[in-house]
Formats: sequence, structure tokens, C-alpha cells
Amino acid sequence: MNREDLARDYFKQGYNCAQSVALAFSDALGMDEQTILKCVSSFGGGMGRLREVCGTVSGMFFVLGALRGYSDPKDAEGKKRLYAEVQELAERFRRDNGSIVCRELLGVGGAEPPVPAARTGEYYKKRPCAELCAYAAGILAEKLALNER
Repeated sequence: MNREDLARDYFKQGYNCAQSVALAFSDALGMDEQTILKCVSSFGGGMGRLREVCGTVSGMFFVLGALRGYSDPKDAEGKKRLYAEVQELAERFRRDNGSIVCRELLGVGGAEPPVPAARTGEYYKKRPCAELCAYAAGILAEKLALNER
């Protein structure tokens, strides 16, 4: 199964957007699924339902950092390389989807506090989240040359 389908399916199973993207790469991350799920659980809904940076984008960056990140604080080249890749993926996501901000992608305002919606057939028809999960997983898989699981 390709990464896009995995991410979409995970979202439809009830995982949040960030979890769905990260889980689609669990085989490549070298972490157990429970650890991945916990690490990215707060990123859903644009960071804890704040509707800020889209969870699919955060999940994508989590995977990128885990696979290509740096650990030495003096590794200026590693940091530069990673940030350039983050910016490239963010720009591509923004170009093709209009934004990397959750509330803008959902077309919701910020006056009222976000309320979780039940995951029904109607929910999936109205919300672009499942397809954004697939999109983020797809461009990341392409970037990392990890298309199939």
C-alpha cells in the first residue's frame, strides 16, 4: 500500500491528522507505533485544536526530522539542510493547497472555540483532512524516495 493511502486510511480510522501522516512512515522511523502516536498526538487540529499549523504538515516535519534531522547543536550544515527541506515541503504544500494553516484550510474563523466533530460520513465529505493527510504523505514519500511500505 502506498503512503498516501495509508495516511488517508489512518485518518479514517480516527487517528488525528499528524498521527495519520507519521504512522504512514512507521516502518521507516525505527520507532514503535505507540511511541509515534504519543509523540505527535498533540499536533492534531493545528496544534491541539488551536487551528494553527496543519497537523498533516507537522506530522510531515516530524517524520522528516526523525529521518534527516540533526542532534549536534553545533551542526550548522545539518540544521541548514533540514530547514531548507522543511521550507521546500511547506512551500509545496502551501502552493498546492493554499495554506499550511489549519483554520484557513478548513475555512473556519477564529471567534468561536473549535469543537470536535463526530467522524461521520458527512464529516469526511465536508472536511479536506483525509485528503490533506494523503497529500502530505505523498510529497514526503516522494522527497524521501519511500513510496511503498
